[in-house]
Order: sequence, then C-alpha cells, then structure tokens
Amino acid sequence: MLCCDGRQVAGPVPGGSLGRPYRPARSGAPRKIEDDQVEAIVVTTLEEQPVDATHWSTRGMASEMGVSQSSVSRSWRVFRLKPHRQDKFELSDDPLLVEKARDIVALYLDPPERAVVLCVDEKSQIQALSRSHPILPLMPGSTEKATPDYHRHGVTTLFAALDYATAMIMHSLGPRDRATEFKKFLILIDKNTPAGLDIHLVLDNYATHKTPMIQAWLDKHPRFHLHFTPTGGSWLNLVERWFGEPTQKKIKRGSHFTVKALEADIRNWIKHRNTNPKPFVWHKTADEMLSSLAAYCTQINNTTN
Repeated sequence: MLCCDGRQVAGPVPGGSLGRPYRPARSGAPRKIEDDQVEAIVVTTLEEQPVDATHWSTRGMASEMGVSQSSVSRSWRVFRLKPHRQDKFELSDDPLLVEKARDIVALYLDPPERAVVLCVDEKSQIQALSRSHPILPLMPGSTEKATPDYHRHGVTTLFAALDYATAMIMHSLGPRDRATEFKKFLILIDKNTPAGLDIHLVLDNYATHKTPMIQAWLDKHPRFHLHFTPTGGSWLNLVERWFGEPTQKKIKRGSHFTVKALEADIRNWIKHRNTNPKPFVWHKTADEMLSSLAAYCTQINNTTN
C-alpha cells in the first residue's frame, strides 16, 4: 500500500485515511501528577517554610506532597522557582536617585563629543594568600583541590578606570586607598588621556573622592567632570562589574606568597585583557530602568502585604 507521501508500506497505514499524515504516538510515561498537585507544590513553595530548614529542597517537598522528586523539579522549572538560591539586592534611598541615574545613563547612551567616559573605583584589601599545602592539580576523574586554610602575606589596593567606549583599563596598585593614592591615580589618568579631550568620571561617594585635597586638584584641572552614583547605586558604575573578572579568573583561586607576586599577577592579567577588550554595552534608558525598578518594588510590596 502507498503511504500519503508516496512511500511503499506493507499493510494499512497507521492513523486512518490516506489524506491524513501519520503522527506517531508520543513517547514516555503518561503524566502522573495532576494540576491541583502542581498548584499545591507552587503555593507551598511560595508561602510556607519547612520545619527543619530555611527553604525547600526537592526531597523535602516530595515527601511533604507525596510525589516524586522529578515531579517537584519539573513544577519548579515550569514556574521558574529556585528556592535553593538567594540573590542580593540593594535599593537606593538617595533623594537624588532619579537625577543621578539619568545623568550617568546619558553618558553611556549618548557620550559627549571630544570626551572620554571613564568608570572609576578602587578595590581595596585584596589579600595575598597562600594555601597551607600545595594545590593538587586537575586530573581525569578528579577536580583541582585546595586546603581550606591559608597564610596571609599582606594586602594591596587596585585602582581601575574602565573606558566605556573601548573597555580598556587604566590601573594602579598600592598598599593604601587614601585620598593621596586617589590623587595619584587622577594624575595617571590625566597623563594618559589626550590633551584635547574632556574626562568624565563615573564614581561612587567614597569619602576619599571628595576631600579638600581632591577638590583643589580638580579645580586646577577643569577638563575633569565627576558624576557620582546614587547612594546604594554602585551598580550604575560599570567598573564594579569589571572587578568581578580578575577576582574570579585570577585572584580567587590564586596562591601568592608575597604582595609583589599578587600585584604582578594582576598587572599581567590586565595587560593580557587589554589586548582584546570587550566593552560593556548599556541598553536601557534611565526612565526604562527606573520604571522596571518601580514595578519590581510594587510587586514585592504586594507580595509581602
């Protein structure tokens, strides 16, 4: 017998008449959990807490609901519930939040002509740590292993300026993060930026950025323009995001017996990164961002009331 697509088959075509294409039955076991059970899992996850923990696990929820762990996992995936995770958030109470956000986002979306936009900050207290025993290397069937205890060999501070347009990094390293060191970093930025360009700095409200010494230096260098992030709004400063890269890729799992070795590792990592920088691109306008923030706060308020 001919199938509906012209192929020769032995016997009748499954599924009925020749005018209807054959659709094989779905594979897999039939569904074993009903809609009311899924609803109970979701409601319990959102509104109740287990007696022996701060959050539900698949095993605990399965035992509570009388279903399988896979059923709990599927229900959580469908409703995008992740009770095992906890993220951090920070809401700014700065009365000038809107004005400052619009000012900084405008620099990202529409940078001024004949100017550079630099996101500036310092990462202090970076520790030179060495493990009490050598790190065991990665091997087939075995992860890299490090002892939980370590020896401290001093700290350093990384000053960094991220060029928003190019993602190139200017930096300096030193033992302290006082106004004196910040002034030296401003001088470094001044020397490494073409004379015909204005310099717009995005930075936070750290006290060393506002001392009389810094203000006096800025008065003598009028091409510098400072744009302060709102209190509790350091996420507007893109260099904060960049700091996560050397931390995760070089510092966190590194082992350094001296501060000098730590600083050399950081310098080499930045030098390599600057050979192929990838800019962070800001997409949302300030009003879009603030509207999303307001909607999220409203959602949280309605949920907790």
